[in-house]
Amino acid sequence: MSPEHQLAQLTAGTAKVLSATELLEKLRLGRPLRIKLGVDPTAPDIHLGHTVALEKLRQFQLLGHQAVLLIGDFTATVGDPSGRSATRPPLTREEVLANAATYTDQAFKILDREQTEIVYNGDWFRKMSYEEILRLNARVTLQQMLQREDFRNRLDAGQEIRLHELQYPIMQGWDSVEIRADVEIGGTDQLFNILVGRDLQKEEGQPQQVVMVLPLLEGRDGVRKMSKPYGNYVGVSDPPQEMFGKLMSISDELMDRYYLLLLGEARDPAGHPMEAKKALAEKLTGRYHGAAAGSAARADWDTRFSKKDLAAAELPGLSLATLPPDLCVLSLSAHAFKAAFGIEKSNSELRKQFITTGSVQLNGEKLTDPAAPVVPHPGDVLKLSKKHAVRFT
Repeated sequence: MSPEHQLAQLTAGTAKVLSATELLEKLRLGRPLRIKLGVDPTAPDIHLGHTVALEKLRQFQLLGHQAVLLIGDFTATVGDPSGRSATRPPLTREEVLANAATYTDQAFKILDREQTEIVYNGDWFRKMSYEEILRLNARVTLQQMLQREDFRNRLDAGQEIRLHELQYPIMQGWDSVEIRADVEIGGTDQLFNILVGRDLQKEEGQPQQVVMVLPLLEGRDGVRKMSKPYGNYVGVSDPPQEMFGKLMSISDELMDRYYLLLLGEARDPAGHPMEAKKALAEKLTGRYHGAAAGSAARADWDTRFSKKDLAAAELPGLSLATLPPDLCVLSLSAHAFKAAFGIEKSNSELRKQFITTGSVQLNGEKLTDPAAPVVPHPGDVLKLSKKHAVRFT
């Protein structure tokens, strides 16, 4: 592929590239570029929001460039302050390395393990003397660090900023020097840190890395970024049926962004939106669980919702022992949405959009009275909506 065609493919779906001209010049060098993606494994599992940068790294890899996955076993013990309104709780190196093991296993569902260079920044930071650290710090000013929006906001709000947090952008920047990165990929919240890397590379006499920042992926609600605390995430390790079902719950507008950011392709506008969404869910489920699992999850979905045969479908189980006492249709619906799918619905929303409309059904019988008592039994199927149903166990 020509450098110009590579550029068009690689910049698709990005939020900012500094600069496209520099990237084209590097692509014209005719050698594999070193593409850096740094990750701090602060948790053992990743969700699809984390995979946006991994997908872009894979694009570079498929074009013959060298993917460099930098594991921040040292920086993770400091904690990235990007976008934080408070200091992160510290992690031990043992916790970080344990998280890194599962993180990389999931990352290699996207990346080619054999063609990926893995480096740990503890390999150089733990060898630095205090004198070397002071020299590195002398290259930046406090005024530069306080230009960061999150630091400035915390300062204006009278919230503390720990001195070790000011080190983080410097350490991330020095990582780029150590691995001689040609391009660094990150989320939009990493722009400041990646620019520090450019500055340090210039001081070291190295060619400056191209900055490539990607949008933060919205969660299933289509409003806030994908996050476990928000309950709007799709986990890479979610079971196939659960992953497929979560993806089928997104809006048509959000589907287009998922196609672009997670698959690197555009949805066919001529196709029916429902079929396009099924194809998206099948491809993503197949990517993390294998093609057979993706096809099986789609078939199960069709059985449950397209063919209306819930009795034969594989459904999430909901234990009768966990149900609250004195159940009515309203309280049962609220509990089932939250317990089985992590979705919180207000009583008003449940009444107006689900119960009185006939969406809530027990073994096919509509439950339209929110206050009516209800006693489910083992094996009963509760349908909550077109996309959500559970079987009591």
